[in-house]
Amino acid sequence: MADGGEADPLLLSSRASPALEDVGPGAAVAAMLLNVGLLVLLCLVAYKLYVRWWERPSARGAARDAQAASLPKMKRRDFTLEQLREYDGAAANNSRILMAVNGKVFDVTKGSKFYGPEGPYGIFAGRDASRGLATFCLDKDALRDEYDDLSDLNAVQMESVREWEMQIKEKYDYVGRLLKPGEEPSEYTDEEDTKDHTKQD
Repeated sequence: MADGGEADPLLLSSRASPALEDVGPGAAVAAMLLNVGLLVLLCLVAYKLYVRWWERPSARGAARDAQAASLPKMKRRDFTLEQLREYDGAAANNSRILMAVNGKVFDVTKGSKFYGPEGPYGIFAGRDASRGLATFCLDKDALRDEYDDLSDLNAVQMESVREWEMQIKEKYDYVGRLLKPGEEPSEYTDEEDTKDHTKQD
């Protein structure tokens, strides 16, 4: 004991409790087996969570990527907003994903892990993504349901839209223009379509 009659806490913590000193070797083995069993159970639960949340989405993504690779290249055409919305990748009968940026429509199907229904940019699938990309906003409120001429964006935001357009044009196929209300679609020849696709490959 320390001065003053109190017990020294360090001395008390270093002594084993009397109940543990009386435990025989059989109980120590049982405790060790219990700990090993709990560890195995914890590893099994972690593995099940991994398979459920990690493997399945990647398997779905691989199937979607294989389906995207099997789709033929789209013929060149122009789209209204209503026509563009049909290509959001969500329909079972139409897995193609199109997205408009700065008045140009791109086939982003091969990037379905980004632009598909479950992807981080899935909000832009089948839509004009220009405003969302310009303002770095992934909310549905940033997108407009009617044609957006982007006239209210400032110079920095417009430059951002142009940079996004260049990046997307380098990686994905250009398939046509996004039509303004009342604008007539262009007529594309097979020669123009073939020439453009071989240029991008």
